[in-house]
Amino acid sequence: MDELTLSVVGIDFPNADKSKSNRRMELLLCQPGEPVDLRREPKNPHDANAVAVFSLRGVQMGYLSAERAPLIGRRMQQEEHVAVFQALTGSMGYVRIRFGGGAPTLPEPGESPPPSRSAPYDPDLFYPDPDGPEWGA
Repeated sequence: MDELTLSVVGIDFPNADKSKSNRRMELLLCQPGEPVDLRREPKNPHDANAVAVFSLRGVQMGYLSAERAPLIGRRMQQEEHVAVFQALTGSMGYVRIRFGGGAPTLPEPGESPPPSRSAPYDPDLFYPDPDGPEWGA
């Protein structure tokens, strides 16, 4: 797993800052490929494995999903990593992370869909990576 797409959850909750900044609005302002900052939150009262996602402007956009956060947080401590905004689709945002150096790659418009898709290819749709094993990879 050198590179993968991760979901950003909690995008409809207000931020705790003084202005109660809007996470969804911040996601709408992001462009695909724009750098994002992933920050571990070991003192988070709800989840010690939480990984918050912040935009280039320093506004929180949400959190990595609870299923992926433990593994991603551990790898963030051990390896060089770079993350970028990938897409906003409905109630979910997506970021792309690459471990081990280099910038993450985004799917190019017009790329063929994964072979397992039975529906016709739509270049305007977003095709995330398949989920990992249930143990949280």
